[in-house]
Amino acid sequence: MAKKIVLSCSKCASRNYAVPSKAESGTRLVLKKFCAYCNEHTEHKQTV
Repeated sequence: MAKKIVLSCSKCASRNYAVPSKAESGTRLVLKKFCAYCNEHTEHKQTV
C-alpha cells in the first residue's frame, strides 16, 4: 500500500489534494494545481 502525500495551497493554506508517494526524497514536493477556494492555479506544497 502506497503512502499518500497531502498537498496544501501556498496562498490560502487549504489542504486540497492527496497524491500517492512513489519514493522517499529529501525535498518537499511542489506542484502547480487548481485551488477551488482561490479559483486559480497556485503552487501546492507537501505538508508534514
